[in-house]
Amino acid sequence: MAKTFNFKRVYLWQLPVRIFHWTTVFSMFALIITGFLIAYPPAINSNVEASNSYWMGYIRLIHFIAAFLAVAVAVFRLYWAFAGNKFADWRNFVPYSKKGWKNIWHVLKVDILLFPDKEHKLSNISIGHNHLAATSYLIMAVLFIMQAATGFALMSETATWWFPKMFGWVIGFCGGDISVRYYHHLFTYLFMAFIVIHVYLVLFHDYIEARGETSAMLSGYKFVRSERIDQDDDEFTPSAMRD
Repeated sequence: MAKTFNFKRVYLWQLPVRIFHWTTVFSMFALIITGFLIAYPPAINSNVEASNSYWMGYIRLIHFIAAFLAVAVAVFRLYWAFAGNKFADWRNFVPYSKKGWKNIWHVLKVDILLFPDKEHKLSNISIGHNHLAATSYLIMAVLFIMQAATGFALMSETATWWFPKMFGWVIGFCGGDISVRYYHHLFTYLFMAFIVIHVYLVLFHDYIEARGETSAMLSGYKFVRSERIDQDDDEFTPSAMRD
C-alpha cells in the first residue's frame, strides 16, 4: 500500500501576485506575436500590396501597449516584493543562504536531470518557489530590464514624448540601432525558452507531487504536507492555512 500524507491547504499567492502573473503572461504573448510580425511583416514577405492599409500601425500599437503594461505590472511587483506576504518577499529570489544553494542543487538533480531522490527530506520540499525557480526569476527580471531598455531605445527614434527618449543612449551604448535590434530579438528567444521550461516544470511538479501547482496561480492555494508546516511553522499565520 502506498504511503499517504496529511496535507493542509495553504494560501500562498496573494491576489496582486496572481494578477501580476497573468497580466505578464498575456502581455508577453502579445509582445512576442506582434514582435515577430513587426520583424517579419507578412505583407512585405509575400509581396502583398499594403500601401493603403494601416494594419502594421495597429500591430505596433498593440506591441507598445503590451510593453507599457508589462513594465507597469513589473514595477508594481517590485513594490509587492516589499509589501506582500512571505512568499512574495524579495528575499525568496536571492539564494543567499547555504540552504538555498543546497535546494538549487537538489532541484537540478531531481527535477532537471531526473536523478532519484534518495534523501526525501522535508526541507527539500518547497512550499512556495523552489530556490532554482526563484533564482531563474531573478535572472529573467534582469533580462526583462534589458529587453525593455532595448525596446524603448528603438521606440525613442520616432517617439514624441519623454519616456522612450530616456533610453536613446542605449543605441549609442550598443553600437547602433542594428545592434540594439539584434539584442532585442535575442532576448525574445531567451524569454521563449524560459516560457517552455517554466511550463514544463510546473506541469511536471503538478503531475509528480499533485499539490495543485498549476491551479495555485488561479486560486492562490497549494496543498502542503502538515509535517512540512510543523517544521517551519514560523512561515505561516493562522489566516494563511485552511484544512
